[in-house]
Amino acid sequence: MEKTFVIIKPDAMKKNMAGEILKRYQDVGLKVAAIKIMLPDKELAESHYPKSDSQLLGMGNKTIQSSVESGKRSSLIEIFGTEEPMEIGLMLREWLVKYITSHPVIAMVLEGDDAVKKVRKITGFTDPSRADKGTIRGDLGSDSISKANWDRRATENLVHASGSLEEAEKEINLWFKKEEIVGY
Repeated sequence: MEKTFVIIKPDAMKKNMAGEILKRYQDVGLKVAAIKIMLPDKELAESHYPKSDSQLLGMGNKTIQSSVESGKRSSLIEIFGTEEPMEIGLMLREWLVKYITSHPVIAMVLEGDDAVKKVRKITGFTDPSRADKGTIRGDLGSDSISKANWDRRATENLVHASGSLEEAEKEINLWFKKEEIVGY
């Protein structure tokens, strides 16, 4: 059985959406192997959002792409003071750390056949305003990357889901002790 990692983020928790989100993951055949409610501290948040070049470039490039697609590229410099993906990524990381430590979250390990693929599919696209209907973000989300950038904050997109088996393993080991996980 494949294991993956999901966080139900502060915006979903504040709106009491945790039950609906968990149900959607279970409806696609995933089982909970570990779950806990917690308020992440800054150290955990900074470890979760590492300062790696690939992470920062990925976030910066995704933000640039979103601003181009929404016709708001000119506001990038106004918001970030740069069009350099790495610098944008650093600022986004700062916003994400502040956001994820602002309110309790639910961290969970889900397992099942093709768990990473199933979770990514039901979670939906990063930007809730552009996520497909039938996904968590598409049906329940109300934020957008461009609005969040304009407000100088992290996008409130309900959940985080690991993007690969390698990422899932790292995140599971960061957030959980082995003995907290069923079948590990």
